[in-house]
Amino acid sequence: MFLKLLEAVLKTGNRMNVGTNRGDAHAFKLDTLLKLVDVKGADGKTTLLHFVVQEIIRSEGARLSGGDQDQQSAMNDDVKCRKLGLQVVSNLSSEVVNIKKAAAMDSEVLHSEVLKLSKGIGNIAEVVRSIEAVGLKESSIERFSESMRRFMKMAEEEIIRLQALESVAMSLVKEITEYFHGNSAREEAHPFRIFMVVRDFLMVLDRVCKEVGMINERTIVSSAHKFPVPVNPNLQPAISGLAAKWQHSSSDEDSSSAH
Repeated sequence: MFLKLLEAVLKTGNRMNVGTNRGDAHAFKLDTLLKLVDVKGADGKTTLLHFVVQEIIRSEGARLSGGDQDQQSAMNDDVKCRKLGLQVVSNLSSEVVNIKKAAAMDSEVLHSEVLKLSKGIGNIAEVVRSIEAVGLKESSIERFSESMRRFMKMAEEEIIRLQALESVAMSLVKEITEYFHGNSAREEAHPFRIFMVVRDFLMVLDRVCKEVGMINERTIVSSAHKFPVPVNPNLQPAISGLAAKWQHSSSDEDSSSAH
């Protein structure tokens, strides 16, 4: 779903920037997602993200409903599609819950904790060697030493495994940062910032989904009372002029961007 959302944002940006040098973009930085709520329509409330969410709701709803076009009420079909689509978009946060966990982590703290574990195992090994050097032959001391040797062997293997996992994780973070931002060197001081961007966007997306849901509910009620209401009554007039604002908002994007 996240990839579909990125694709929808890219398509919307290209559609709004048609005729400009940004009208055929193939990528954008993830930071752009946070700017979607800065681009507002004529009403000062509806944002570009509202429009994107409605587009995804419509397409996903139609896909999930199977596109059945029998003789049922068009309004019922539309209501069904919107509810299905909104449910899919709203579930995005739960699908990427690990991103929120990653955003709350500090790479330096993570590294230092692994180092502390390694150092702690080294300290324990020194204590065990000191005890064995005394040369006491009591059975209790021998049992203790044997137990500690087994523990040390297990602990050292686990530390090596953790260090390998840390190395792989950081390598993957660098890879994903380069994929979406083009140059991971800029993010070396805060390698997990990319997850923070996505986490912040998901918080905004949750809010917008609730707002779009309320807009759609009002539309359903109005339609039920046979008022002539367009498909997205509060969005259609509001998105006027968004194109120019989107061009201005995206003017500071580099050529290195999200795929």
